[in-house]
Amino acid sequence: MTEYFTTPQGRRLAYVQTPGRGPGIVFLHGLKSDMQGTKALALEAWAVAQGRAFLRFDCSGHGQSGGVFEEGAIGDWFEDARAAITELTEGPQIVVGSSMGGWLALLIAREMPERLAGLVTIAAAPDFTEDGYWASFDAGARKALETQGFVDVPSDYGAPYQITRRLIEEGRQRLVLRAPLALPFPVRLLQGTADAAVPQDWALRLLDHATGPDIRLTLVKGADHRFSEPAELRLIEAAVAEVLAAL
Repeated sequence: MTEYFTTPQGRRLAYVQTPGRGPGIVFLHGLKSDMQGTKALALEAWAVAQGRAFLRFDCSGHGQSGGVFEEGAIGDWFEDARAAITELTEGPQIVVGSSMGGWLALLIAREMPERLAGLVTIAAAPDFTEDGYWASFDAGARKALETQGFVDVPSDYGAPYQITRRLIEEGRQRLVLRAPLALPFPVRLLQGTADAAVPQDWALRLLDHATGPDIRLTLVKGADHRFSEPAELRLIEAAVAEVLAAL
């Protein structure tokens, strides 16, 4: 059942929580995705079968949560994730981040590592506002961003994404690949080689950049950004099980 809570910043977020034993699992969705995605629901079913606590929620401007997507930024969604973990869970959690959710998970790891028992990312997209969008914008797009405050970027998932100047500029305050990034717990990174949204080079860069005693990257030949085929969903479950077994 969908419930709601209000963050310290006053944003009303929708969430679904399943009770169970700890450490619990928290799922962080991607940009313009939500907590009803295939991966979130499959992982929830797996957690329920294991008797393990599970939390999924919609960041502000996404899904059933309040707010407008075009007014949001990485820092807002990080604050949403921090509030959800702080207010709705107890003790260390295994955080599973998909795409943008992977960036949010790394921000959580940097700010409150004591609340993470482990980390699993699926096509993690750290710093994508800078290294993806901004880096790909030509002079015309950069000028439009400056003058009208946004540019429309085509999407494989339907209507174009409106990328705002605030999203780009605020994102520069949240970059995680420009300074040391310690991940002192079991980490499993999953990445498809046919991902058109997040290049596999990004996964290799994250693996190279982060420091920690137990970090592994799995490249799946032919998997795309959705990473939602049955065999890929099993890999996500196996990664979470590996993290649990390592604790």
